Amino acid sequence: MISTQKTETVPIVLDGEEVEVPTGINLVDAAALFKKEIPHYCYHPQLSVAGNCRMCLIEMGTPMRDRGTGEAILNEDGSPKIGWVPKPVIGCATTVSPGMHVKTISDKVTDCREGIMEFLLVNHPLDCPICDQAGECRLQEFATDYGRGYSRYVERKNVKPKRTRLGPRVTLDDERCILCSRCIRFSQEVAKDDVLGFVDRGSYSTLTCFPGKELENNYSLNTVDLCPVGALTSTDFRFKMRVWFLKESPSICTESSAGCNIMVSSREGEIYRITPRRNDEVNDSWMTDSGRTLFKRVRSEDRLENPFSNHQYSSLEDSISSAVNLLKNKKVAIVGSCQSTLEELYLLNRLSKITKSKKYIRGHFGDDDGILLSADRTPNLRGALYSGFTNTYPKDNLDKLNNDLKKGEIETLLVVNEDLLTSGVEAESLMGVSIIYVGTHKNGTSELAEVLIPVLTSFEKKGTFINRSFLAQGFEQTIPGLAGLLPDMHVFCRLLSKLDEDNKVIPDPALIWKNLASPPKSPFKGLTFTDSLRGPLQLDNSKWSDLQFVESDAMHFQKSN
Repeated sequence: MISTQKTETVPIVLDGEEVEVPTGINLVDAAALFKKEIPHYCYHPQLSVAGNCRMCLIEMGTPMRDRGTGEAILNEDGSPKIGWVPKPVIGCATTVSPGMHVKTISDKVTDCREGIMEFLLVNHPLDCPICDQAGECRLQEFATDYGRGYSRYVERKNVKPKRTRLGPRVTLDDERCILCSRCIRFSQEVAKDDVLGFVDRGSYSTLTCFPGKELENNYSLNTVDLCPVGALTSTDFRFKMRVWFLKESPSICTESSAGCNIMVSSREGEIYRITPRRNDEVNDSWMTDSGRTLFKRVRSEDRLENPFSNHQYSSLEDSISSAVNLLKNKKVAIVGSCQSTLEELYLLNRLSKITKSKKYIRGHFGDDDGILLSADRTPNLRGALYSGFTNTYPKDNLDKLNNDLKKGEIETLLVVNEDLLTSGVEAESLMGVSIIYVGTHKNGTSELAEVLIPVLTSFEKKGTFINRSFLAQGFEQTIPGLAGLLPDMHVFCRLLSKLDEDNKVIPDPALIWKNLASPPKSPFKGLTFTDSLRGPLQLDNSKWSDLQFVESDAMHFQKSN
């Protein structure tokens, strides 16, 4: 996705067609705006320009003018005569200028690209069928377009090491490296961990870590995403699955309030990897290594799979009925979660009004890395505010809940995906309290629950998260949920319908967004859930300007005044 939001444009002639392009962009990005691909390896729109692969060669020229008069020189047909640069230029390092003429394809350009491809393949192993990158390899793709099918270089290939450990999560097959330097520039410029470099010269140049160091920062796997060939591979995903078998589904990372856009790769309902999805407003093209492993909790041993009621396994419907009976008590409290979606928190708020419940919510905080790992370790703290479930900034404990329990002010406690025993609540305070636990994984609270309702993870449902920049981002289900389980939204709707039979609630995010947008001064006015799926929606945050959010200045984030 190339941003086109710049207001100033310049006219150029692209393959004979007059077009307007944003000022200051290079020819690779300019061509991409018009669905014209200039092949490249070393260039990346969010890294500095290296210009070392030379694959993006194009022809460039400008209208000729008389040196004496300054008037345009014309051809016999009256068209401007173009002075073409004698040799092709690299598109990634050439900025557009008014009146520039560009040929992205020509006999000269094709001949140059074929020559570059021949050089790149001099020492490259021709083993595409067994390469882990097969199916998403740019070298393979462009070799199809520009490979000659033969080589003038018949010398023995220089064989480099395989399976070199660069760090705990990245493995290098050095014989496949084309020296594009993307990984080096990313480590220097984005991860701020200058650990990679080239040693030796010519055909013997090798990618390596500096002596005594490893590629072990929390963004190391982005180098795998950046690698245009099969040189850098994920140790965890390496040779696990052919990529053409995988289903790619867009979603949102739940690790922190950064709300990184991700792509979930799955097959037959099993997730094999998570990679970043480009969004220049949120995370560029990056994400944390730790966020990539969250899918492993979907099939973890502590996953809750069976409903529980009255100290024995039961059907889901029986557990919901038991929960309804307990919620009819006079002293009810609800513990919400900032891991829940905007829609789920809205329904929880409605549930609290019907049951006249006390409401509690806990924040989860850690260290901020200044890039894409926020100090707020939840995906939807702001969703808790916009949903109406809370209007105060949550603390990292539930001390107030513990005090209210000690006072005997609570008889029934509905808990959503929080472990009270690690949140400042004493086990003695829970004695004599009926606990309804709605969650995905086992913890101390689920073990104490009288009613247990297992629900689906974020990968198995749809909804909306509001990130640290107050951007509402919708996501769809990426894999089927465990058999017999429902999303939180459906569970809450069933509870609401049973408690208030005159007001049936439909578990549909689109309808919930209509309700959110109904107040006259709602920040959701004129917005829909479908809009949030198409791209992040900037919400009015003036109502929360007095709250002291924990995030520090980081990528695409600035503290509000």
